[in-house]
Amino acid sequence: MSAILETSELPAVFDGVKLAAVAAVLYVIVRCLNLKSPTAPPELFYQDSALARFLLKSCPLLTKEYIPPLIWGKSGHIQTALYGKMGRVRSPHPNGLRKYLTMPDGATATFDLFEPRSEHCTGEDVTMVICPGIANHSEKQYIRTFVDYAQKNGYRCAVLNHLGALPNIELTSPRMFTYGCTWEFGAMVNYIKKTYPQTQLVVVGFSLGGNIVCKYLGESQANQERVLCCVSVCQGYSALRAQETFMQWDHCRRFYNFLMADNMKKIILSHR
Repeated sequence: MSAILETSELPAVFDGVKLAAVAAVLYVIVRCLNLKSPTAPPELFYQDSALARFLLKSCPLLTKEYIPPLIWGKSGHIQTALYGKMGRVRSPHPNGLRKYLTMPDGATATFDLFEPRSEHCTGEDVTMVICPGIANHSEKQYIRTFVDYAQKNGYRCAVLNHLGALPNIELTSPRMFTYGCTWEFGAMVNYIKKTYPQTQLVVVGFSLGGNIVCKYLGESQANQERVLCCVSVCQGYSALRAQETFMQWDHCRRFYNFLMADNMKKIILSHR
């Protein structure tokens, strides 16, 4: 009789285990996708000026609530993976002309030049001088997507290829790009100014590129000539504090630190 009672309770126990497993999986999904995170308008920090008022009036998205894509849109990890590898669904391939510049120390700097595919809305000649993120170059998906959109809106684009980042361009001096060197970016900007004397500049930097372009503009007032504005996207402001953050396991930060370090090692070893 006792044996019969034990066997009759087993299905209930298995059902409980299955329910607990499903609940655990759902909890992990909700946490990983940040489904419970509320949406809100961006928090803006700016000094009241004519330019700030113009930007707020011209870019209503700056004051609107961000509505992310369904299911995966609140997860920074998934957004990073999708947009980093795919661009916007299917990354375009804009056609550009690669330029080579010899630096004073013998290094060969390269950048890609993309002409506009339509007239700018102001009718003026405007060039975006773009500095990509760490170890990146003009062939990365997010850069191609950005350049394609800029071309369609009448902008010429010049994209710096960080020294040593392109796999098919050999180093001609015993150095590669660093976190604070603005030499190659400055050489590209000077080339654009000389080649297109009527053009106005929009300076754009992504991540590490944001640090480089802001440093470049602050090094000399002459570097700011003919610059309409500077846009720094996802710039890190303190390398020391960022290093402490990347050593944490929270939100998989240490995993990203490993990925970036591994990518840097591959670039260094490729020029060994």
